[in-house]
Amino acid sequence: MKKIFLLAAIVFASMFSVNAQKFALIDMDYILNAIPAYEAANDQLSQLSNKWQKEVEAMLTEVQTMYKNYQTEVVFLSAEMKKQREDAIIDKEREANELKRRYFGPEGELFKKREALIKPIQDEIYNAIQELSNTKKYELILDKKSSTGIIFAAPKLDISDEVLTQLGYAK
Repeated sequence: MKKIFLLAAIVFASMFSVNAQKFALIDMDYILNAIPAYEAANDQLSQLSNKWQKEVEAMLTEVQTMYKNYQTEVVFLSAEMKKQREDAIIDKEREANELKRRYFGPEGELFKKREALIKPIQDEIYNAIQELSNTKKYELILDKKSSTGIIFAAPKLDISDEVLTQLGYAK
C-alpha cells in the first residue's frame, strides 16, 4: 500500500514540477500474453500444479478414509490399538500437509519452478522497457493494469506494442 501511495505521489509531483517530462504506460498482461514462451511456461506450471494438487488431495482422502475406518472400528479396539491408529492418522495428515507445503509453500517447488520459467521472461521485458525508456527519454513508465490508482490514461501513452517490437514480437 505504501508503494502505491509513494508511486502516486511521485507521479503527481512530477506532473506539476516539470512539463517536459515524458510518461508512458504499458499493459504487462498484454505483453506477457503476446510472448509464446510465457504461455508455454504458464501451461507447464499449470500442469505441474494440477499434478501436485492431485497428489496432495489423494493423501488427504487417504487420511479421511483412515479416520472413517477408525470411527467405525473404535468400539472394537483396545486402548493400545486406538492409540496406534490415531498416531497413524495424525502422521499421515502431517505427511500430507508437509507435501502440500513442499509443493505450494512460499519457498516450495512451484515457486522455484515459476522463478526458473517466468523470471527470465520478466527480466527480458524489463530490459526492453529500460532500453525504450533510455531511447525515448521516458521519465516514468507505469503498468496500467497494476493497482497504481490510474483513473484515466490516454491511449497514446501506451507503449506496450513498442515493448513487444523491442522484444522481437511485432504485431
